[in-house]
Amino acid sequence: MKITGIQTYICHAYRTNWVFVKVMTDIDGLYGVGEATLEYKELTVAQACQDLERMLVGRDPHRIEEIWHQAYRDGYWRGGAVMMSALSGIEMALWDIKGKDFGVPVFQLLGGKVRDTVPCYANGWFALANTPKEFAEKAKIAVEQGFKALKWDPFGSAYLQIGRKELRSALECIEAVSNAVKENCEIIIEAHGRFDIPTAVRVGNALSEFDILWYEEPIPPQNLEGLAEVKRRIKVPVSGGERLYNRWEYRSLFELRAVDYIQPDVSHAGGIMEVKKIAAMAESYHIPFCPHNPSGPVANAATLQLAACTTNFFLLETMSSDVPWRSDICTEEIKFENGSMIIPDKPGLGIDIIEKEILKHPYEPKDLRHYSGSLTDIRPKNSKFYFK
Repeated sequence: MKITGIQTYICHAYRTNWVFVKVMTDIDGLYGVGEATLEYKELTVAQACQDLERMLVGRDPHRIEEIWHQAYRDGYWRGGAVMMSALSGIEMALWDIKGKDFGVPVFQLLGGKVRDTVPCYANGWFALANTPKEFAEKAKIAVEQGFKALKWDPFGSAYLQIGRKELRSALECIEAVSNAVKENCEIIIEAHGRFDIPTAVRVGNALSEFDILWYEEPIPPQNLEGLAEVKRRIKVPVSGGERLYNRWEYRSLFELRAVDYIQPDVSHAGGIMEVKKIAAMAESYHIPFCPHNPSGPVANAATLQLAACTTNFFLLETMSSDVPWRSDICTEEIKFENGSMIIPDKPGLGIDIIEKEILKHPYEPKDLRHYSGSLTDIRPKNSKFYFK
């Protein structure tokens, strides 16, 4: 079997654009799909996928480790969001090919299941909320849907520092949600790497009264030593890692004891096997694995395969709703019971994309919302709960 080519597809998804990758083979009807969604760099990462085609054509798709290592080695300017996202999407597609060729789910090729269901926390549940009361009302809906925890960023447009009024507003929002969910759901506070060290410590200390599950990415991701300092100076658990792109970057995170939970993204950190290696490194430090997973359906399918066979997996991020056409552009079948996704057992990743439907939603440029005060504009008004 040989690889014959790579195709990329970009699908508008309101707040971002999904980037899908298809790796073709010379076996009729046998191909693999992956996802390399990289918010605000979608055109660039799609081109980076195409740039790898020259190296891939003619190769045996089953030799995934060899292909990954050569692509990483020969990039020379190794790592980074664009290269690693492109490599991640292609690597996912290669595992999809292998699973389909052998007639088994990818998790069977990685050691087999350690669980049948995956506990989930919700992101995006707060869409279009503005006041603490609106956040509380939407939190109650998410709890009724069964989610184990709720995550959101209540810090508005703050960057590096936050004023007393803005901090009080954020804490009032957290208090309202905490009172709404009571003991029925955990609370996760996201910071999107927005604070400097003294501000992150100040906010972290203020969060201690709410018994949160974790405080996510409190400072910009490049300063792992600073993250470790924040963790030492506050009492709430700290998470991070969505903007680290391979095991070598994670090694520093672990050596510095900088986080309590890790959040590698299968679409950015090198793909399925690289993230499994990162999770294994975390296991040796007794750190739970909670993958970053806010992207599209193929990335979600790949993350489910990892959750199935990774012993220190703890909690899966997922978007509580999505654009109405999510179910049109792919064959995703998500079964959601008691706050958990049931792991599918179809061959490969268990999902396919539908090109003609993707073409109905072409690329639209989007700007970063995180520091503009429009973070809750994450879903259109006609978005819907897409689990079954």
